[in-house]
Amino acid sequence: MPGDEYLRYVALGDSQTEGLGDGDDTTGLRGWADRLAERIAVHHPGLAYANLAVRGRVAAEVHTQQLRPALALRPDLATVVAGMNDLLRPRFDADETAGHLEAMFAGLTAAGARVATLTFPDIARITPLARPLSPRVEALNRRIRAAAGRHGVALAETAHHQVVTDPRLWSADRLHAAPLGHDRIAAAVADALRLPGSDTAWALPLPPPDTPFPAGWRAVGTELRWAGSFLGPWLGRRLRGRSSGDNRVAKRPELLPVAFPRDLPAP
Repeated sequence: MPGDEYLRYVALGDSQTEGLGDGDDTTGLRGWADRLAERIAVHHPGLAYANLAVRGRVAAEVHTQQLRPALALRPDLATVVAGMNDLLRPRFDADETAGHLEAMFAGLTAAGARVATLTFPDIARITPLARPLSPRVEALNRRIRAAAGRHGVALAETAHHQVVTDPRLWSADRLHAAPLGHDRIAAAVADALRLPGSDTAWALPLPPPDTPFPAGWRAVGTELRWAGSFLGPWLGRRLRGRSSGDNRVAKRPELLPVAFPRDLPAP
C-alpha cells in the first residue's frame, strides 16, 4: 500500500522466483524477485532481501520447506509464487495446490507481512502442445484469486494480458521467463503493490518483431524440436523420480542488503 516502508523482503517459490532464465548458475541468477527488490531499494535504500526459492519445488514443498524459515526472518514484505510444477505433474489437485498457497498467505499475513502473488498465463498460448493443461491453469488461477482476496494479498493479474505469452518474454525452454519476461513480472508485482513509480506499462504489448514468428509447417517443426530438447528430458526426470532441484539450496537464504543497480545486464 502507498506509504509502506519495506525493510525486510523475503521471496518464496520455485524456479521462476529463483530466477531461471535470467542469468545462469555460473554468472549468477537474477530473476523477477531480485529485480523487484532492486525496484524497492530505489525508494527504500535500507531494504534487506532474502530469496528462499528452489527450482523444481511443488507448492507443498514450498509450504513445508520455506514458510518457517521465511517467518523466522520477520519479513514486512513477502512474495509467494508456486504451483506451476504442480500443474505439470500427471496428478494435479487444484484444491490441494491452492490450499498450500493459502496456508502461506495466512501465515505470512498473520505475522504482519504484506504479501504479493500472481496468476499464471495459459501455457497453451506459449506452447501449443500443452493445450490439455489449460483447464488446470484456469482452475488454479480461480483459487489463487479467491485466496488472495480472503487474506488481503496483492495480486498481479498477469493471466489476462496478451503480452505475457509473447515468445520474446520466454526463454528457449518456454517454462521460464527470459530476462525481459522477468523484468515484466517484477513490474507487474510492483504495480500490484502500488510501489512508487510503478504503473500498468508492464502490460503493454511489445513492438512487432523484426522476424515473424514461425507459422504453418515451420511452427510444427519448432514444436517438435522443443519437445525433443526440453519436454522429453523433463518427462524423463519425472519418470525417474528426479527433480532439477535435487541437492539444491536457496541462493540467498539470509537477509542481505540490496545493491542497486545490480552489475548485470538489463533486458
